[in-house]
Amino acid sequence: MTDASLEPPLEPISISRRLVAELLGTALLLAIVIGSGIMGERLAGGNDAIALLGNTLSTGAGLVVLITVFGPLSGAHFNPAVTLVFAARRELSWSSATAYIAVQVIGAIAGAWVAHLMFGEQVLQLSQKLRDGPAQALSEAVATFGLVATILGSIRFKPEATPMMVGLYITSAYWFTASTSFANPAVTVARSLSNTFAGIAPSSAPAFIAAQLVGAALAALLFGWLLNETKRP
Repeated sequence: MTDASLEPPLEPISISRRLVAELLGTALLLAIVIGSGIMGERLAGGNDAIALLGNTLSTGAGLVVLITVFGPLSGAHFNPAVTLVFAARRELSWSSATAYIAVQVIGAIAGAWVAHLMFGEQVLQLSQKLRDGPAQALSEAVATFGLVATILGSIRFKPEATPMMVGLYITSAYWFTASTSFANPAVTVARSLSNTFAGIAPSSAPAFIAAQLVGAALAALLFGWLLNETKRP
C-alpha cells in the first residue's frame, strides 16, 4: 500500500523529523484502511462489494492527502518496499532506510490499534481471514510492481502529481487485484493484527510480503532502465 518522494533533496529536514513524519503518516494510513473497512462492513448490510467500495474510496482519498502533507518532509514512503527501492537507487542512505522501515512498522501497528479503539473493538487482535494461494501472491506482486512503477514514473515526469497518481492507482488496484492490493509489508503486518474486514491471517502474511518485495524489485529494475536518462554526445 504508499508512498512517494515529492522533493528528492531531503537534507534540510532532520532525520528525527523525517522519522516522525513516516511514523505519523503510516499510522494515519492504517487508521484509514482499517477504520474505513470496519465502517464499510457495518453499513453495508452484508454486501461485501459496498463495504469494499467504501474501503477503497477512503483509502485512495486518504493517500492523496497524506502524501501531499508528508511528502515534503520524509518523501511519504509509508511502505518498506518503497523505502528499499529508494535506498537501492541511492536516493536514501541504508541507515536511514532501516530507521524508516522500523517506524513504518511501528506506526502501522499503532494505526491499527487506533482504528480498533475508534470503533469500540478489542485493541489486541489476530486476523482469521485466510488469503492464501498463488493467485493471491501473484496479485500482491502485480500490485506492488504497479505501485512502484507509478511512483517512479510520476516523480520522473510530473512530481507534483504524485499524490494523486498514487491515490488513483491504489483505488484502481483494490478492484483489479484478487488480493485487494495491500502492496506494502508494513500494512500487511498491521492488518494481520486486525480481525476485521481489512484483515489478513498471520499465516498468510509471509507470502504477501515476499511477493510485495519481488514486485517492488522487478519494478525498480525495469523502470530504472526504462526511465534512465542518457547523455547526448
